[in-house]
Amino acid sequence: MSTPSDTPSPQLFFETINAFQRTAALKAGIDLGLFTAIGSTPSTVAEIAARCGCPERGIRILSDNLTILGFLTKTESRYALTPSTAVFLDTHSPAYLGAAMDFLLAPGLTEAFHDLAATIRQGRLHTTEHGTTAPDHPAWLDFARAMGPMMGPAAEGAATLVPLDASRDTRVLDISASHGAYGIAFAKNNPRAHLVALDWEGVLAITQENAAAAGLGDRFSKIVGDAFTVDLGSDYDAVLVPNFLHHFTIVECTRFLRRVHAALRPGGKLVIVEFVPNEDRVTPPPAAAFSLVMLGTTPEGDAYTFTDYQKMLSEAGFSAAKCHPLPPTAQSAVIATA
Repeated sequence: MSTPSDTPSPQLFFETINAFQRTAALKAGIDLGLFTAIGSTPSTVAEIAARCGCPERGIRILSDNLTILGFLTKTESRYALTPSTAVFLDTHSPAYLGAAMDFLLAPGLTEAFHDLAATIRQGRLHTTEHGTTAPDHPAWLDFARAMGPMMGPAAEGAATLVPLDASRDTRVLDISASHGAYGIAFAKNNPRAHLVALDWEGVLAITQENAAAAGLGDRFSKIVGDAFTVDLGSDYDAVLVPNFLHHFTIVECTRFLRRVHAALRPGGKLVIVEFVPNEDRVTPPPAAAFSLVMLGTTPEGDAYTFTDYQKMLSEAGFSAAKCHPLPPTAQSAVIATA
């Protein structure tokens, strides 16, 4: 007798082909302020509708669907936020992630997946030549403005893995600094560290603003330009490379890492933060699936395994590479010594 898992079913097909409806429901909840309207008080449809300024029918259907998706709970006639929804989707929470929607659903990103088959047939992007790797791509302004809170846990985790010498002044270079969360975390954990942020000029205005808000105004400077060609400086105690290498080929990454090695003082630390799938490239799913994002948005980017990073780092002159998961995120820190 067959078990349910052995019985052919079209369920996965329909769930996947209609996944855009899940995105639309979540976006509607954020746009309407539904999660904030519920807050810490379980509420009826009528109460939520009144707070959102909407007719009850749409709020009822949306709330039921958000319950099915796992964003809400429903007890009798009252809806409540799950613990994760309360932390990440209520605007009163300091960890609110709703603003990340502006980046994640930006047309420049979503349109890249409208004809993924064409990209695969051509072997590279069919929509633009450089995708999100183009100089000064406007998507990175949205990223810098919206994604900082999401990076907080990974940034804090990475900073605790590499304590700097507290007996002297130290220097930290944050490459592709964006929102600055990683460099700021290192600077806050090391009171004698000076933070140098590298990115495009428009993005660095946001980095500098965030650094000043963190009280680092007198320990902050910046380098404007392309990380592959601009003068990086030298004598750094740590160089941070968060969410950058996945945009490029292994050959390009290795060439870039040689530049980073030259910028570090002997014994200095390189801290890479990335989605690092296992060698099978299908587990763990959140990290492994990131390769599809790179397929759709970059010319030749990928999600690289730790073995890939070991090879790149060895060829660039680094030693003692180790991979450290950064829970509760899907990312890992790959740390190596110059």
